[in-house]
Amino acid sequence: MLSRIKDIAVNLAPRLIEIRRHLHSHPELSGQEYQTAAYVAGVLSSCGLHVQELVGKTGVVGELPGLGDDKRLLAIRTDMDALPIQERSNLDYASHQPGIMHACGHDVHTTVGLGTAMVLSQLGEPLPGKIRFLFQPAEETAQGANWMIQDGVMEGVDAIFGVHVFPSIPGGSVGIRYGALTAAADDLEIIIQGESGHGARPHEAIDAIWIASQVITMVQQAISRTQNPLRPVVLTIGQIHGGRAPNVIADQVRLSGTVRSLHPETSAALPNWIENIVANVCQSYGAKYHLNYRRGVPSVQNDAALTQIVEAAAEEAWGSDRVQILLEPSLGAEDFSLYLDHAPGTMFRLGVGFPDQPNYPLHHPQFHVNEASILTGVVTMAYAACKYWQ
Repeated sequence: MLSRIKDIAVNLAPRLIEIRRHLHSHPELSGQEYQTAAYVAGVLSSCGLHVQELVGKTGVVGELPGLGDDKRLLAIRTDMDALPIQERSNLDYASHQPGIMHACGHDVHTTVGLGTAMVLSQLGEPLPGKIRFLFQPAEETAQGANWMIQDGVMEGVDAIFGVHVFPSIPGGSVGIRYGALTAAADDLEIIIQGESGHGARPHEAIDAIWIASQVITMVQQAISRTQNPLRPVVLTIGQIHGGRAPNVIADQVRLSGTVRSLHPETSAALPNWIENIVANVCQSYGAKYHLNYRRGVPSVQNDAALTQIVEAAAEEAWGSDRVQILLEPSLGAEDFSLYLDHAPGTMFRLGVGFPDQPNYPLHHPQFHVNEASILTGVVTMAYAACKYWQ
């Protein structure tokens, strides 16, 4: 089976590069993936899959039927959206859309999903069960998974696989992580309400800017002193809005940020922990506050048995020297985690790094991938799917 998968994938490799470059040249933002979805649907249809469009708004679902001997349904999810970044890669196939770029590798993810469908449809013998390919919009805004789930894509699914590129892993290698892969990511807004006054007479006012600075400092200090250092928390205030004039003490400041954590117990306690700090600071200086804490996506927790299947598939396909067991998770977020509320799953890292040139990080305007990784990703995913039925 493995040799057959490899042979098909190698023959498809030039076509896969062509698909990836087309997608890279024509990026679309979250929720606007209309042309990408049409292109994906066309490729899936040409492989003989049953295709549904406009699933989860701009998502696509393709189903590869099996023999029916095994009633389990496996889902394979990849994402399609790009980022509002001006590309500076100088590639011949760089983005044709000003201010929009595939800077997170979703063009590669989509290509791996399509390549897997192409390979499995050409095996010559159906798998024991059915595979449902999910091409998801709006991962970057953490909305697309919910849209897809609301449209029923997880109904009947018994397991789900996913993939994400990683530039710090060499191209052609696979990263495997047991347990927590990514962090829970929540949104935070704090509004500090003081009292306006003359800039020369601070004692007659309640300075919302100064109090907001105390809140930021206190929260950051409290993380290092009151949170378990073995259960990391990262709180970043990315926006501060406040003040009316240079000589007027601000009566209101709005702080906006993101909160990241890995452990469910820590994540559950964070809203009250943050609010207690804000309340104490504001009370000390006579200010009022309003706190909005919005849950985003939970941590991706890879299922051990499914992760073992992917690890075994990668090792058999490429050798143990091209498989890395990742000892640390990422504090980045992934809405793949939302599918895991409905079925166990696992996501592996696909190395896209170059050995002899700079490897720019995800979301960088010069982000570029080693295209040899596409073959690695397709073979690994296709073979892992086959091993799932064994």
